[in-house]
Amino acid sequence: MIFRFLADAVVLLHVAYILFVVFGALLVRYRAVVAWPHIAAVLWGVYVAAMARVCPLTPLEVALRGRAGQVGYHGGFVEHYLLPVLYPGGLTRGILAAEAVFVVVVNVALYAWVWRARRRDRLAAR
Repeated sequence: MIFRFLADAVVLLHVAYILFVVFGALLVRYRAVVAWPHIAAVLWGVYVAAMARVCPLTPLEVALRGRAGQVGYHGGFVEHYLLPVLYPGGLTRGILAAEAVFVVVVNVALYAWVWRARRRDRLAAR
């Protein structure tokens, strides 16, 4: 029972991490200290997607599911949980590269927005 709970917790952590990678710059707007951990998370996320690597959270989840007596799965988190929803035809290197580009583009746009908003706030405070 505990291993199943831990495996489910790893899935939730994985989803939260992906959301942080894609949208974490929004937090930077209000807490600048989040920028460095967020940039590191983005770099890791882009690396994993662009190089078709498996995130370390995936084997951890699979191992916990095995300890819980459940069947694990092969491949990565994206392939198992998100691929059937987003890309029913299969995950290719091109799709992974597109994911990496998407993450970069979204974050560049969000950081540009954050920079402009913070600059506007500083000018208004004068």
